[in-house]
Amino acid sequence: MQFSYHEDAKESNLAINNDTYKYLIKARRHKVGDEIYFRNLNDSFAYLYKLESIGRKDALLSLVSSEEKIVENDKKLHLAWCMVDPKTIEKNIASLNELGVDKITFVYCEFSQKNFNVNIEKLNRILYNSSSQCGRSSIIKLEICDSLEEFLQKNPDSYFLDFSTTNIETKKHDIKTLIIGCEGGFSQDERITFDKNKVVGFKSSLILRSETAIISASSKVLI
Repeated sequence: MQFSYHEDAKESNLAINNDTYKYLIKARRHKVGDEIYFRNLNDSFAYLYKLESIGRKDALLSLVSSEEKIVENDKKLHLAWCMVDPKTIEKNIASLNELGVDKITFVYCEFSQKNFNVNIEKLNRILYNSSSQCGRSSIIKLEICDSLEEFLQKNPDSYFLDFSTTNIETKKHDIKTLIIGCEGGFSQDERITFDKNKVVGFKSSLILRSETAIISASSKVLI
């Protein structure tokens, strides 16, 4: 862990319990007097705390110092991920966070199952843990959009990941927002709305699962 997450990091005194207590006290075996970094992942500061006392189920720390320390990718990437099984999202979102994706909008497209619903609170917990491990000073921003049409109205300069002779790597410097289809891809009606100059693909004839496509695309654009 590069730091521990706590929503109240920056306060003069900090109390830890539950999973944070188990990790720092039971697993890492921190002792009174040890100094530990925390972030709240809402600002760009790293907060150094001193462990003052340890109880049976909680521990108390005091603030020693704070330092603004921004750890982010230089490039910002906004992904529109057409809704897939929430279990697939939960399995892969930490990797997208480590790659430095700035924002994900989950979009209901024609081939999305309408009964799929993401648990934003659960995803944020996964992201807090991911940033603690990789050192990122923020987490991916998450939102939900009801339709691809609505998303394109708000993000008219979006690129689309689909079958294309235009390799995504040739457009990596232009892509700020990228739309990835769900399992089954895009419908023909949706493809009609695409700006043909903003459709990119991979140098491969294989059909990728949505989760493979989104991580591969993010990697090619960001790193």
